Amino acid sequence: MTQAVEVLNRYGTDLVGEPRGSDSECLAGFECFLNIVRALGMGSCISEVGAGGSSPPLLPFSPESNMDGGKRRRLRGSSSFDFKVPGRMFLNGSSEVASMYCKQGRKGINQDAMLVWENFCSKEDTIFCGVFDGHGPYGHRVAKKVRDSFPLKLNAQWDLHHKNRDGLSDHSSATGSYKSEGNGFRLVDEKTSPTDHELDETDTILTLRESFLKACKIMDKELKHHPDIDCFCSGTTAVTLVKQGLNLVIGNVGDSRAVLGTRDHEDSLIAVQLTVDLKPNLPREEERIKLRRGRVFSLQNEPDVARVWLPNSDFPGLAMARAFGDFCLKDFGLIAVPDISYHRLTEKDEFVVLATDGIWDVLSNEEVVDIVASASQSTAARALVESAVRAWKTKFPFCKVDDCAAVCLFFDSDLDFKSTDTKDKLIPEASIDQSEQLALLGEKGVGNEAEKKQQ
Repeated sequence: MTQAVEVLNRYGTDLVGEPRGSDSECLAGFECFLNIVRALGMGSCISEVGAGGSSPPLLPFSPESNMDGGKRRRLRGSSSFDFKVPGRMFLNGSSEVASMYCKQGRKGINQDAMLVWENFCSKEDTIFCGVFDGHGPYGHRVAKKVRDSFPLKLNAQWDLHHKNRDGLSDHSSATGSYKSEGNGFRLVDEKTSPTDHELDETDTILTLRESFLKACKIMDKELKHHPDIDCFCSGTTAVTLVKQGLNLVIGNVGDSRAVLGTRDHEDSLIAVQLTVDLKPNLPREEERIKLRRGRVFSLQNEPDVARVWLPNSDFPGLAMARAFGDFCLKDFGLIAVPDISYHRLTEKDEFVVLATDGIWDVLSNEEVVDIVASASQSTAARALVESAVRAWKTKFPFCKVDDCAAVCLFFDSDLDFKSTDTKDKLIPEASIDQSEQLALLGEKGVGNEAEKKQQ
């Protein structure tokens, strides 16, 4: 058993005695632990990715699981429409309004995924963005599945709510939800009341809020019953954003983050965090987990990293309070209910950055905003990721660099704040960095009402 624990510490994932910056964010409960124990009796079929190992992977895989660390990935994605939808980008590259870049770390297969979808589902002046950070044996597959499926589910719920708009158009009740954190909807700028113009947008905003909640519930249910992806001990974070006109609605599940680059009253560039990192030791998150018999505590060698554990076993040690998948913990306080926030753009807002924790673990919000502002729009995401990789090597020289993914969405004041007619504007094709295709293909939470909807 001691040998099994040593294997866990070397290859596995945020579980027993794992140092900061090791392989992934979660290891699977007792079943996944048994897989490793069995592997030891078979001469260890764990291959160290990137070290020339050629032994087969520990867990069963299908041809799409691609456990080779991204070295021989086929030119295909996990969706049949990856190359057919104008304005939909999931590879390293840029467009006129967005820059995106992802780089594999030193932990094995890249488990980060990202998406920018301009003219989202043919909706005028609407953009969807998201980053997804997988963890566990099949985290890379879960992240790509959520990347490909969640936007479609969100759009379907959005369209459905539009058809039932009369049921959501009572401004007296809408305003209460708009201001209430108890109902899972936060104003980022914390105004005491919405302006008249914001009230005019209330229906759209509340519709998106309800659509996010419902789409996340459906997405998690689909993962639970997915025939080809074992999500018992694998999952993913997701921070996703819908921009329609001047409205930004952000849905956050996990510990990825969205940060706004804007100007203050002195015209200095500042960072405004739009989401809350949903860690297990946040008071509301910890309270919910403990009420459901889950446990929250940190390991001695990483006292600053709180984790979620099963009631009677020191597994799996998940370092976030919300995630898609990870069904070994769903009865013990882990949820996939998004924390939803809203921000109305002003002329001082320049861009928003969505990124996985590989970025935020080593760079502050202010550093991220400064890096993006100092780069060209087309190279901003790459500059940010490369800066994070260098910071990992400097700050944690004995730790494995985490996967890093970033999406930078830029706001055009001429386009966003002037009454220009964009009905006939064509969405430009994405500019893809061909050199990266092979590597990339292949304390505030939602309140009780929203949580009950998830169950």
